[in-house]
Amino acid sequence: MARSPALTGILFAIGGTLIFSVNDVSIKFLSGGYALHQVILIRAIIAMAFILGVIHWSDRGWSQLVTRRPATHLLRVAIVMLSNVTYFTGLAVMDLADAVAVAYVSPIVITLLSILVLGEKVGPRRWAAVFVGMVGVIVMLRPGAGVIQPAALLVLVSAVLYATGNLLARHMGGTESAMTLSFYVQLGFVLVSLAMGAWAGDGHLATEDGIWAFLFRPWIWPPLADWPIFLATGLSVGIGGMMVTQAYRTSEAGLIAPFEYVGMPLAIFWGLVVFGTFPDAVSWVGIALICGSGLYVIWRETVVRRKSDAA
Repeated sequence: MARSPALTGILFAIGGTLIFSVNDVSIKFLSGGYALHQVILIRAIIAMAFILGVIHWSDRGWSQLVTRRPATHLLRVAIVMLSNVTYFTGLAVMDLADAVAVAYVSPIVITLLSILVLGEKVGPRRWAAVFVGMVGVIVMLRPGAGVIQPAALLVLVSAVLYATGNLLARHMGGTESAMTLSFYVQLGFVLVSLAMGAWAGDGHLATEDGIWAFLFRPWIWPPLADWPIFLATGLSVGIGGMMVTQAYRTSEAGLIAPFEYVGMPLAIFWGLVVFGTFPDAVSWVGIALICGSGLYVIWRETVVRRKSDAA
């Protein structure tokens, strides 16, 4: 792995995406009884505690929190915050697998922006893999079959914001560590959520509508049975977020993006186990295309690396 930063980045992306899937299912589970900003606040506090623990025991220690790019951190925090709010608001009223499938527009956006903004070169094989993965997403969406709904537009907006945030992580990778990037995002979550709680936590803006109820529901003290779920979402976003950030920080965005498709099978799994939904034959075709595209890219990267080492 030390000889192949690309493969290291790929493994971080795969591992982080798999861990992130716990965050999705946990927040969807909690969306029926809590306000989104309350969930994000508790999640961020748990994630920040984990990140601070890792920083404390790491070789570089607290010096990692010193940054030379506060304005860029502020921009990235705002983008990631908006991405989370739009995604989880849409997720609250959509099936888990459908929302995740719509969100996987982001690798296409990342590939395009990595060319336009970062000047990265994306070869035809990588383009083909991303295209095949996107075809798999379209197969699962089945436009016209009732899957596309207004909430999906929020998830699409989230996908574009998510792609932009990851490209900023890539742009900042030369001076900022994954710990630094993750810490300031969670700090932003805490501050914004506290502000939202002070403004709307009493529930005076609450409605019965599915989307708006999740945004403005009054805060409540969670019962003991829900704390393991909050703990799961906090740890998953802390660990998974750090891994995905490290992947984009150290590797080309166009290479890493297709491997986030591995979260799709996990969305199917969680949908079956937690919410009792199961994909039909068409959905399995989409899953095969999505996973196949990522496996092709990692196989191709391995071949190129072996030829480079041999040379």
